[in-house]
Order: sequence, then C-alpha cells, then structure tokens
Amino acid sequence: MKLGYTIIYVADVPQTVTFYETAFGLSCRFLHDSQTYAEMETGATALAFAALDAIELNGLAVNPNSAKSLAAAWEICLVTEGVASAYQTALNAGCSPVVPPTEKPWGQTVAYLRDLNGCLVELATPIT
Repeated sequence: MKLGYTIIYVADVPQTVTFYETAFGLSCRFLHDSQTYAEMETGATALAFAALDAIELNGLAVNPNSAKSLAAAWEICLVTEGVASAYQTALNAGCSPVVPPTEKPWGQTVAYLRDLNGCLVELATPIT
C-alpha cells in the first residue's frame, strides 16, 4: 500500500491550480478537459483538486472548505529549505497568515497559512 494522491474538493479547480502555482511555485501535472479535476506536481505523491460537484457524483457528502470558517482538521505540508521566503510569497499571493515561520526545538522551521479555499497549509524545512 502507498499513498498515491490527496484530493481536496474546491469550488473552482482552475482558480485553485493558478493560485497554487503562484503562491507555492507548484506546476500543474494534469488538468482534465472538464476543468473539474487537476493534479499538481509535488514529487512521488500528487496533490489533486476536484470540483465540489464531484462529491455528489461519487455519492459522498462533505462540509466544504471555506475561508470564512474554522479550518478543517487536516493540513497539507510543503517542504522547502526557504520557509521564510516561501511564507512571504504565499502571503503576497493571497494566503491568510496563521503562524509565521517559527523554529521548533528539534531544529525544523515551520509556518502555517490558509489558502484561498481556507485549507490549512504548513510550510516546513526537511527534518534531518
């Protein structure tokens, strides 16, 4: 068993793809012609976005992510050597600040933001 991808359901897939390209420097690996599904290039495991309409098509029900409500009890973590500069780039692109870059007792630097959909994003240096 291995993790293949994480899917985040969003209101606007192309807008979210563009946002992640600008805010986090990721590139789009795949965008379906329907504009309802995309995958970002993140290494071995893809970060994917699917339209909220896909939830119903799959027979599922969820609480949609929202920038106006408390973040859901999950996060994505993007690993980078340059947390402080990545944090500032993300803020400039429209992310909401949560916790600025902070060095942890074990030596790792981490920061938290919320994306345009209200999703919690951690930026972190590699754990060595």
